[in-house]
Amino acid sequence: MNILEAIGNTSIVQLRKVVPPNCASIFVKLEWENPTGSVKDRMAQAVISRAEEDGRLKPGDAVIEYTGGSTGASLALVCAAKGYRIQIVSSDAFSQQKLDHMAALGAELTLVQSEGGLTTKKLILDMVETARLLSLEPHTYWTNQLYNHDSIAGYYSLGEEIWMQTKGEIDAFVHCVGTAASLRGVAAVLKRYKPGIKIVAVEPAESSVLLGGQAGPHKIEGVGIGYIPPLWEPTLVDEIVAVKTDDAKEMARRIGREEALFAGTSSGANVVAALRVAERLGPDARVVTLMVDSGLKYLSTDVFKRR
Repeated sequence: MNILEAIGNTSIVQLRKVVPPNCASIFVKLEWENPTGSVKDRMAQAVISRAEEDGRLKPGDAVIEYTGGSTGASLALVCAAKGYRIQIVSSDAFSQQKLDHMAALGAELTLVQSEGGLTTKKLILDMVETARLLSLEPHTYWTNQLYNHDSIAGYYSLGEEIWMQTKGEIDAFVHCVGTAASLRGVAAVLKRYKPGIKIVAVEPAESSVLLGGQAGPHKIEGVGIGYIPPLWEPTLVDEIVAVKTDDAKEMARRIGREEALFAGTSSGANVVAALRVAERLGPDARVVTLMVDSGLKYLSTDVFKRR
């Protein structure tokens, strides 16, 4: 067995303390159990293996990607396991742990300066352009996650696991939108099994573009790129919930203290949104969301850093 076979088959647990009475039950999938501590290991394995299969990625090539960190660490893991060189375009807007994690797995980093450490539309577009220029070098494969449909397939297994682990007793799936690949992959599977399931997308309230609002800076890392992601598929989504950065951070802290679940900011946003959905659905329903990544990726940020 190699490290890539350890991707997937993560646990699912029920929230006990932060869910008020008369709410639906909320279950969370512990995606930090993947090798790099993130759900993104699933898409990284899919995009690399599919590019190998059809010849877009050949032995001796380098892989290039822009990323806030989790996708970069996941791609670096897969590339290290398969023997590819990898170049990552990232930014000071993302936690030092994420940058160090990518480098530790062999990634060569190019950092793009942010505006005050915030995620903005300009930052994302600058990172994409920097990666595009690097990809012009010969013998390179640009995974280009915002446009890469292979990443959606990487999340089909996640949808299958949720369906099996809940024995099909699931009324809503709630999840943050970054590239939209994970929401789309899971939703496609769950809607096939149960067309009436409620799929709820989550985005930062400060940059609520999916709801038609203005793009703005926020600090929920890895989500809310400031414009409609190219992989967004609105026909699969029944509702969009906007969550404030401060609420997402506070919930990440709460679930650490009260549920013993140590997760990042987007996981906090997922739980905030899941609670809103659960309150409306009532006590007989079941809601599933994701613990997207480990809180270990955020120890240097104001989410967890001791004051």
